[in-house]
Amino acid sequence: MAAEAEFADHGFDGVSVRQIALRADVPVALINYHYGSKEGLYRAIFEMRAPMIIDQRMAGLRLAEMEPDQERKVEMIVKAVLVPNLHMRSTEKNSSYARILAREVADPKSHHRKVIGEFFDPVAYRVTEALHKAMPDRTIEEIHWGYQAMLGVMVYTMADTGRISRLSAGRCDPEDEMTTSTHLVALMKAALLYGRVPKKD
Repeated sequence: MAAEAEFADHGFDGVSVRQIALRADVPVALINYHYGSKEGLYRAIFEMRAPMIIDQRMAGLRLAEMEPDQERKVEMIVKAVLVPNLHMRSTEKNSSYARILAREVADPKSHHRKVIGEFFDPVAYRVTEALHKAMPDRTIEEIHWGYQAMLGVMVYTMADTGRISRLSAGRCDPEDEMTTSTHLVALMKAALLYGRVPKKD
């Protein structure tokens, strides 16, 4: 999708509807007719991408809720967060959406567009609630920083354009969904279960 590639490469403010139309080889008027504005086109990307990810994440959380074993439950919650996005990256062989997501999360102006809040905050509350039920001895701060860490791992891995492969001399490849998921899930599970913030005296 031309719009995805342009937004991924240049960010929301760095690209015009004219540039997108040129890349897609369509008239500017056609984009404006269907989407109304650049922001309308931008939001359409999330409207297309987000539901699949969210549905898979919610399904994973429902499975985790039925698991009685704490360690297994936490692992299933981590999988619910990470695996749907990693699967998207692997199947499409394309990091454009991940780079858009990374830009949107980091953009100080993003709160005006309300994309993250509208599409992802509802499921984020479900994830943090599930983590707190699985680890009731953890503080609210530990739960939310743990969730934030998972998001960082997910977005950075999805947006990777070859750096980890270069640094590891080819031994780590984000395109290898199974191996990537295995390593990241194990690391985040261990961090959540065994990483504790020292209590203040």
